[in-house]
Amino acid sequence: MPDASPASTAPDATPPASRRLISLDALRGFDMFWIIGGEGIAHAAAELTGWSVLVWLAGQMHHPEWHGFAFYDLIFPLFLFMAGVAMPFSFEKRLADGGTKQELVRHSIIRGLVLVLFGMIYNGLLEFNWPETRLASVLGRIGLAYMFAALIALHFGVRARAVWIAGILIGYWAALRFIPVPGFGAGDLSPGHTLTDWVDRQLVPGRLYQGDRDPEGLFGTIPAIATALAGNLTGTLLKSSRFSGYAKAVLMIAVGLVCLAAAWVWNFDFPINKNLWSSSFVLHCAGWSLIFLAIFYLVIDVWQFRKWAFFFIVIGSNSILIYMAQAFVDFEYTTEFFFGGALKHAGAYQALLGAIAFVFVEWLLLYLLYKKRIFLKV
Repeated sequence: MPDASPASTAPDATPPASRRLISLDALRGFDMFWIIGGEGIAHAAAELTGWSVLVWLAGQMHHPEWHGFAFYDLIFPLFLFMAGVAMPFSFEKRLADGGTKQELVRHSIIRGLVLVLFGMIYNGLLEFNWPETRLASVLGRIGLAYMFAALIALHFGVRARAVWIAGILIGYWAALRFIPVPGFGAGDLSPGHTLTDWVDRQLVPGRLYQGDRDPEGLFGTIPAIATALAGNLTGTLLKSSRFSGYAKAVLMIAVGLVCLAAAWVWNFDFPINKNLWSSSFVLHCAGWSLIFLAIFYLVIDVWQFRKWAFFFIVIGSNSILIYMAQAFVDFEYTTEFFFGGALKHAGAYQALLGAIAFVFVEWLLLYLLYKKRIFLKV
């Protein structure tokens, strides 16, 4: 896990290639912040103030019904992208500790399957109501996409991995465009009519989230592998000693802008769509992920301005734990227990302060675990 010690006085334009990226934990924490309560803070602040920028931000805190994109759509793929970024660093550390390639393969498979199991537990597997249990999940997609991306990364070089990404995205587009779906034909991208939805109805047991489709279904995990591989290539760049820290940041921004432009063009034929995890959606999210990571990397790892990021580092260091905890811990009850009395006298500020208190309770738990160096590792 990251070293949260104070930064040195002189910024290092070329961070050691083998050092774990503090910026990665900070960005992961920034990403998770919106899931664990940042969304509620945004909505409450917009309602209280009516400020246009906050109203706009609150409007971004939702998923479009079908085609389209909002900031909230980026949270999931950004997390998966970062899992890919961390991959080369994790592999290098395990090999340096005496591990073998075969052990890395085994660990990647186990990690992927454990995340699938965690996702099913999060969705109520332990209630033993099998027909109504939703087996598809966010963690399940992360686990499967990470697993297959890791297996590809362990057996193919950089150029071959780039070819894999292109092949996955083009192949997924071609499948949805040209393979006919019983009852709907080929190329129908309406909700429930796509090849992705049809395959999930045939292969995914249990309940689908939308009845006839599931945004975290099985077939849509295929393009998600490309998201993880894009992160893996980015991690390979960051681990390299060929470029300075500044050059890496500039290169990430440049490639990010290219991805955004390509996504915009592809959107005309294959719309940006989180439900389908469309190829244009992969490129769009990769573009924004690269830009966000470049900014965090430049500020935190190159310029070494780190104190401001500690709040996010604490969250990012135990991201899976706080995600799972929401299914088992009643944070609303705890917030009411400690702050309910004071919030009753907060007047118009009650909703905003309540949302902030809720996040504070979660963060305090993570901080205590962080100080004790207790982390949920998969």
